[in-house]
Amino acid sequence: MNLIPKLSKPAQVEPDSGIVKVAMHGFTKQGIIAFWSGEGNLPTPELFSKAASESLHKGETFYTFQGGIPELRQALARYHTRHYGRAFDADNFFVTSGGMPAIQTALQMIVADGDEIIIPTPAWPNYAGALRIQGARPVEVPMTFQNGKWALDLDQLFAATTARTKAICLNSPSNPLGWVATKDDLIAVRDFCRKHGIWILGDEVYSHFYFGADGKTRAPSFLDICDSEEQLMLCNTFSKNWAMTGWRVGWIQAPKILGPVIERVVQYNTSGTPVFLQRGCVVALDEGDEFIKLQVGKARKNRNTVIEALKGFPQLRLSVPEGAFYAFFGIDGMKDSMATALRIIDEANVGFAPGAAFGAAGEGFLRMCYLKEEHKLAEGLDRFSNWLKNNRPT
Repeated sequence: MNLIPKLSKPAQVEPDSGIVKVAMHGFTKQGIIAFWSGEGNLPTPELFSKAASESLHKGETFYTFQGGIPELRQALARYHTRHYGRAFDADNFFVTSGGMPAIQTALQMIVADGDEIIIPTPAWPNYAGALRIQGARPVEVPMTFQNGKWALDLDQLFAATTARTKAICLNSPSNPLGWVATKDDLIAVRDFCRKHGIWILGDEVYSHFYFGADGKTRAPSFLDICDSEEQLMLCNTFSKNWAMTGWRVGWIQAPKILGPVIERVVQYNTSGTPVFLQRGCVVALDEGDEFIKLQVGKARKNRNTVIEALKGFPQLRLSVPEGAFYAFFGIDGMKDSMATALRIIDEANVGFAPGAAFGAAGEGFLRMCYLKEEHKLAEGLDRFSNWLKNNRPT
């Protein structure tokens, strides 16, 4: 214990992840049905894995390009050109060892001690945690839940900026809410950031997991309205679309002029991403569209199953998610989402993530990842429904 005070103050005081705390508690339970983690149940398709395996066996195990192998950067450009309807340049893409390192790299480039980034909440906790560890400050702007929907007050968002604000961080479709920013929302954020010279830090990881009524296969994007060379960095990952969470490969999409800086930061953090993993990612980008459709179709079906199962409980507050693969629901009377999540594990053998893990605005809610096997989803919902009929939350 005498060693702890010798650490940096951010490392000493940063709290444990609420999601991990619940998971560690639930892993000990035989027969647990876990909805706490943000991943689907399908393994990586063999087609992608085969390319990585062949590269590994060929001996592609040496140091490589800090920004990613040319073949993967070119594949990223092809993928975006195909899905966003305009040309993209490989020089705007930089490979990282996962989506989290993409975020960390971006943050290391734009914030220092005392700087601020605006984050609408409830939000994935890793943004705020990474900022605090770096000595910067996340400024949470609570979204509101009214009439069965989550809403972002743009006036409140913009009013939260100060002279120390370096970026607005926007995740759409949202983890954990399933909320999706409209094109008009994105334009307003773009125009404000342009006017005030601050960064847009975008997270569009769930862009294909979009259930809008407009018939489109992806959510509105900053790429629809922004120039490639403006003050915008998008952080992304292979984890969700292509069932590759354990691969730990992601990318940053950024202005070309930042290339040397990004590669320098990558060098100091990870010294690059393994070539054999990148080979599998090339195949995922070029040949994985049908798999994405399969995943999104499954998510849509499971979302409808969840809504149907839970809509009959008047004590629940639940919006119909427009995107991603999460249900974020409140329970009347719940004041401690962590305690309630632990109780549900012990009493119903079902695992949810506590809403408080996603910021103060998430207290009173629980998050459920529903991209799971249909029979486990049905059994988990049945167990939870029985718990709701017989218990009150903490």
